[in-house]
Amino acid sequence: MKTILFIIQKEFKQIFRNKGMLPIIFVLPLIQLLILSNAASFEIQNIKFSYIDHDHSAASRELISKFQASKSFIIVNQFNTKEEANLEMQKGNIDIILEIPTQFERNLITDKTTILSVSINAIDGASAGVENVYISQIIGTYNQKIQSHLLQYKDNSFITPQNIITIPSFWYNNTLNYKTYMVPGILVLLVTMITLFLSSMNIVREKEIGTLEQINVTPIRKHQFIIGKLFPFWILGLVILTIGLLIAKVVFNVPMLGSLFLIYAFTSVYLLLILGIGLFISNHTETQQQAMFIAWFFMVIFILMSGLFTPIESMPNWAQNITLFNPIRYFVEIIRMVMLKGATFTDITTQFSIITGYAIALNTLAVLSYKKVN
Repeated sequence: MKTILFIIQKEFKQIFRNKGMLPIIFVLPLIQLLILSNAASFEIQNIKFSYIDHDHSAASRELISKFQASKSFIIVNQFNTKEEANLEMQKGNIDIILEIPTQFERNLITDKTTILSVSINAIDGASAGVENVYISQIIGTYNQKIQSHLLQYKDNSFITPQNIITIPSFWYNNTLNYKTYMVPGILVLLVTMITLFLSSMNIVREKEIGTLEQINVTPIRKHQFIIGKLFPFWILGLVILTIGLLIAKVVFNVPMLGSLFLIYAFTSVYLLLILGIGLFISNHTETQQQAMFIAWFFMVIFILMSGLFTPIESMPNWAQNITLFNPIRYFVEIIRMVMLKGATFTDITTQFSIITGYAIALNTLAVLSYKKVN
């Protein structure tokens, strides 16, 4: 035990002695959490909207006013022809073109139906889909209102419009604040990135400076060396998690309905898994540059297939199956369930068991792959 403590003490001294490493460990993750949480958003704002009004009626002006009143749209320009509008969309100056046909109001009154033309810049397919939803909601609301006015008189008798009012109830995020959804996930990414990068470059650094051979010929046993090398980064991961949770609560006011002890318990096992991956990478690389490239390769896959930015349910079946081997997926699910839903250990038993199994398997492989000369 004393040997392990001496190695841990040596690692902490080495970490805090490296002045260039300290900002990477403590400062950069906090800056990233503050910036990414404010920048990463599923909301689409400042949509550049234009229209072509061939009718110039009260009904068309009322429809346009609905878009002017929306916070999501910016009225950029009004065009006389579709060709002018298309040219501006090609230049990237506008995102939406709404074309209102002639006799728009008359068709509504006589035929009770009409056709609107909406052109959307769909270079960014995800944004275009959200913009289409916004437009459909505005036109749908306008349609309900105009139909209620047109149906007030029928057979020379007055009919009271029967309006259907929906009152939505938003659970777990009643203010629809995207930061409440994004901050826990981004915190998971930062904890994972820091611990994976540091642990993957840990032993390989000893190889580069030539001290690993000296350690290998000492009486230090393999398990003592590995525990002593990885334990400091396990502690650092928990420290980063603690600081991130404080920022999430104080700066972003993210609710914490569940048990913090449960979050730390899961994180403790999760960090063992990430450190095992880092140790495995470190054992099979010769330079820190190689270790960094391999660790970053896996991180890109883990991030994109974690469900943080793209819902897993929207992925093809083969991709959904691959995410079952992605540890970040389970951590993102857990931290959101515990913080936002108040989930208990019973609710996360499956994810906890999977991460525990992965941690045991990967650490076993990592330990077996480490070669020590006795």
